[in-house]
Amino acid sequence: MKKFAFSMLALGIACVVSGSAHARNVKYLLPISAALEAPDIKGKPDGSVKFFFGKQEPPAIVARLGSDAPYRKSTTRRTSDDFACKRAFLLALVALETRAKQLGAKGVTNIISYFRISETSSMTEFECHAGASAGVGLRGDFVKIADQ
Repeated sequence: MKKFAFSMLALGIACVVSGSAHARNVKYLLPISAALEAPDIKGKPDGSVKFFFGKQEPPAIVARLGSDAPYRKSTTRRTSDDFACKRAFLLALVALETRAKQLGAKGVTNIISYFRISETSSMTEFECHAGASAGVGLRGDFVKIADQ
């Protein structure tokens, strides 16, 4: 009887421990402007490519040059989720900017956030998921725009 009770206790403890082993995944919707204006984050876009988020209207489009969907992460270790999310967002923007330059594009339009199969289209916010690291996925279309 003692063996049975001990086995049941061990099984109960194993269930409790394994049930709490799920990874943290917190969804945030954060302001784009706060990330772009964050003074303590290095590695921002240089401004040579214009970004148009959500349904924001770009100037006249001369040519469409394809699209890309970078996903970038930043560690949440020793930092807040907010900081890590902003950093991941800026890294994804820099990836879009780099690809745009390679293609000769002057703008990236229809920029949306995505996570797995969920898309968030906003002119003011981006989506970030944080756990052991913060991740931001962006998708955008590269375009040549008319000179102003």
